Amino acid sequence: MKIQVKALSESDDQSIFEMIEEIGLGENGYTTNFPNHDYEQFKASLPRMIEISKGINLPDGYVPQTIYWMYINDRPVAYGKLRHKLNNKLLEYGGHVGYIVRPSERGKGYGKLFLSELKKSAKNIGIDELLITCDETNLRSRRVIESNGGNLERVHEGICKYWIEL
Repeated sequence: MKIQVKALSESDDQSIFEMIEEIGLGENGYTTNFPNHDYEQFKASLPRMIEISKGINLPDGYVPQTIYWMYINDRPVAYGKLRHKLNNKLLEYGGHVGYIVRPSERGKGYGKLFLSELKKSAKNIGIDELLITCDETNLRSRRVIESNGGNLERVHEGICKYWIEL
């Protein structure tokens, strides 16, 4: 099995767009950065996403965030966000990482694998302790986080707050 994790780039193509379309607007608290169902709008949004990853022209309250795609055997199977730092809002909900596996590829261990790869990316940008939140009822996500070393700090108003030492 060939595994690749790549940061979003301007050369991202139709295969990424098709994965985003399959995922839709998101679920279980995860929201996509690409709400429009138009390939040209998707392509036009990529330079702005790169600016955000570099911290350029961020709106108030936003933090730099890099989007990553995970490929298995050259097919995109998952989409993730890595926030480079936290603000007060992200400390309560959102954390450093959010990820989603496309519906047709779920149940194959890709969430666990992707989070493991995102941990490496976080370490590479200087994050020592990774915060991940998820809905209390999202048992699949909780298992993925716990299998990657997540320690549950608390459950508050239906949201689990996990820390992973890197």
